[in-house]
Amino acid sequence: MSNHPGLPIFELKQVSQKFGQFRALANLNLKIYPGEKVGLVGSSGAGKSTLIRLLNGTLLPTQGEVWALGRNLSKLSPHRLRQVQRRIGTVYQQFNLVNNLRVIHNVNAGHLGRWSFVKAAVSLVFPLEVETAAKALTQVGIPEKLYAPTDKLSGGQQQRVALARVLVQNPEVILADEPISNLDPQLSREIMDLLRDISDTGSKTLIISLHALEFARNYCDRLVGLRQGKIVFDIPTAHLSPKMIEALYRLETPESTVSPSLIQHIKQYSSS
Repeated sequence: MSNHPGLPIFELKQVSQKFGQFRALANLNLKIYPGEKVGLVGSSGAGKSTLIRLLNGTLLPTQGEVWALGRNLSKLSPHRLRQVQRRIGTVYQQFNLVNNLRVIHNVNAGHLGRWSFVKAAVSLVFPLEVETAAKALTQVGIPEKLYAPTDKLSGGQQQRVALARVLVQNPEVILADEPISNLDPQLSREIMDLLRDISDTGSKTLIISLHALEFARNYCDRLVGLRQGKIVFDIPTAHLSPKMIEALYRLETPESTVSPSLIQHIKQYSSS
């Protein structure tokens, strides 16, 4: 879809992914370029989270090639793969924080790709890079939580800690897998604002999987629609239409379709 010049930051070539007999992704071809804000949209089970895992190298494809930052991930040694992964930050739906640690230690986890084992162990007792962690927490709006127990934070605050961890990591790419699915609408907007600001101020590529179409439309420049593991559209966000949404979310039986209320909602914000 993209007309960007130069090399893509990610490229998928005929990628399929199976888990046993279940095919999660089928013959995907996709290029994502530096600086893009890409929304992965589709219903549960469409393959969005699997695609995120392929992009960050925590999952290697059953078939095809996943290229990230100029490297074919399947061809890399574990050491070389970790080097690439240091340049890719991921924000997860369940936050992936260690709840029995204080916030500063979870934020400092962003350093682990660079720190030695000894340095990381010392920091668990005598926290290092305190100023860096405090600055990151200030950027996400919770500087007062630096030494707070992580398990005492609200869901929105925990997601901010996860974002602060990514800030400390300072990757070239941010992947966010359903980052607002557990949050109320107001907190969702705040987290999406933060993700957009981090992307804009740091010139970072941003790839987000989302259920909520209104957030995808408002925060992403490009949308990739996934249905049953296949790409059904790859378009500039401005080109999103009710017909595309109906094709993406229609039910499996021939007589089924998207509810009229959803189509009306799409029409309203498509024209806004």
